[in-house]
Formats: sequence, C-alpha cells, structure tokens
Amino acid sequence: MNEPAFQRARSAEAKQARERAILDAARTLGRRHGIREVTLTDIAAAVGMHKSALLRYFETREQIFLELTAEGWREWSAELRAGLESRAQATPAEVAVAFAGTLAARPMFCDLLAQAPLNLERNVSVESVRSFKLATLHEVELIGKELHRLLGLTETQAVDTVATATAMAGALWQMATPGPRLRELYASDPRLGHAVVEVEPRLTRVLTAYLTGLGTRPATAA
Repeated sequence: MNEPAFQRARSAEAKQARERAILDAARTLGRRHGIREVTLTDIAAAVGMHKSALLRYFETREQIFLELTAEGWREWSAELRAGLESRAQATPAEVAVAFAGTLAARPMFCDLLAQAPLNLERNVSVESVRSFKLATLHEVELIGKELHRLLGLTETQAVDTVATATAMAGALWQMATPGPRLRELYASDPRLGHAVVEVEPRLTRVLTAYLTGLGTRPATAA
C-alpha cells in the first residue's frame, strides 16, 4: 500500500505550525544526539515528511539549527537578565556566577553556540545570517545595560564579556562531552585528568578573573 502524499500547509497558520513542528523535532534530536549528528533526513523523518517537502519550510538543516540558536539566545538572555535585574549591586564574581550558571544549565544552547560560527552560518542565505546576527545583537545590548549598571562596563567591554562567555561556553561544552570512548580513555589514565572538563566551575573562574581584571565600578545614577 502506498503511503499518503504529504499535504503542504496552505494557510499562514498551518505553515507556522509546520515550521514549529520541524523546530521542535530538531530540538529533540539535537538534545538526544548532539547537533553534529542530526541530519536533515532525521528531522524530516521525525516530523513525518520527506526531506524535499521539509525544504519548502527551511532552506537547509543549518537554517533550522540557526533558528534554534537565536531562540536559545532569547531564552538565555531573559533568564540571565532577570537574575541581574534583581540585584541592586553585584561583584564581578557574582556576575560571573550568573553567566556561568545560566549557560551551563543549557547544554544544547552551548552546543549550538559552538556550531553556529563553525558551520551553521556557512550554509544559509545572507538574509538568514543577517536576521540571526540582529537577533543576537539585540540580546547583547540588553545584557550590556545590566553589565553597565552593575559593573560600569562600557559598551565594548560588555560586548567582549558576552562574547567571551558564550564562546567559552560552547568550547568547554565540546570538551566536556568527548564521547564514550574518549571518556573511558581519560578515566583510565590519571595523566589525562586535565582533559575532563566541568563547564560551570571553569567558566566561572575565567569570567571572574576577566571581569575583575577590567577594574570596573558600578555606574552612578544620573
């Protein structure tokens, strides 16, 4: 018996629902297997459509995951800022803890942060990259306002802080998830103990040192 033909979404609402289903499937697969291991065929199968039909909604698998990266930025930024906004004042160490804790709590976002500049931005249209960059820039600006209020960071210092935190979170997460074979190797040889990385404590130490080194002070009220 032949399978029923895939029905293309006709209304704007149906198209949005189908796009959300694709994003949800990609998110689930990414969490389960890691971003690099998920193919367009995997995502299409999870949604119940052929790969060619899926391409009517997203240009490439990279665009799907770039959309999820932008979504991750919005969600992470909202939680980080909520924590910072609740403080009347904070030390560099306390701000570092807030950054590290909220990033480490989002392993898939950390994975996406590493993959975005490596390949997600390289196989999509220029407009997709523009949209993604503008979305992240908006979140960086919002975070920067809190960094200025609490630590007196300049715009450049705030951008550098967010860039350092997110880049390191992505890199450290990759190091912290080496796969079963390498994990077994590291555990079997005490000399390789340094290869076993814990994201949150290391990120906290690095950001604390960085922010302390800036020698900033809280912004004074006008």
